[in-house]
Amino acid sequence: MAKLVFGMNQSLDGYVDHMAFAPGPTLFRHFIDEVQSSTGSVYGRKMYEIMRYWDDEHPEWDADRRAFAAAWRKLPKWVVSRTLKSVGPNARLVEGDLAGAIRALKAEHDGGIGVAGPDLARSLTELGLIDEYQIYLHPVVLGQGTPFFAGPRQRLRLAATDRMDEDVIRLTYVPA
Repeated sequence: MAKLVFGMNQSLDGYVDHMAFAPGPTLFRHFIDEVQSSTGSVYGRKMYEIMRYWDDEHPEWDADRRAFAAAWRKLPKWVVSRTLKSVGPNARLVEGDLAGAIRALKAEHDGGIGVAGPDLARSLTELGLIDEYQIYLHPVVLGQGTPFFAGPRQRLRLAATDRMDEDVIRLTYVPA
C-alpha cells in the first residue's frame, strides 16, 4: 500500500510561495531524487498548472533542471479538479468521490505518492488520508500568503528531522 506524503517548502512563519524563495542547488538535487523514486503525485489544479512548466523544454536550463524535468515527465500524475477538462502527458483527472479515488490509488500502488498543494492537502487531511507531512523549513519570513496548513489538522508527531543544506531543515511529521 502506498503512503501519501504532503511536502512543500515553507517559510519560518508558515507560508508557501514558490515565487518568494527557492531551493538551493543541494536541496534541488534532493528533489530530483525524490521525484525519481516516487510512485506518483496527486495535484490540486493550481499546483498542477504551476508544475506544467516542467512539461516544456527551456534552453536556459542547467543539467539539474533538465534532470528534474525528465523525472517529472515520467512520474504518473493524478489531478484533482472540478474545472479542468483535460490534463497533460502522463496525467489523469480525478473526478467524483475524492476519498474513494485516493484510497484506491493508495491500495493499487506501493511507495510514496506526493501530495502537491495546500488546498488539496487540507481536503485529504480532513479525510484522514495523508500519512506524512514533510516541511522543508527555509529561513525566510513572508508575513502573508498561502499557509502550509490550509485548515485544521489532526494532532501530529515529529518523526524525523534532516538538515537538507546549509539553511534548510526538513521536519517530518506523522499523524499522532
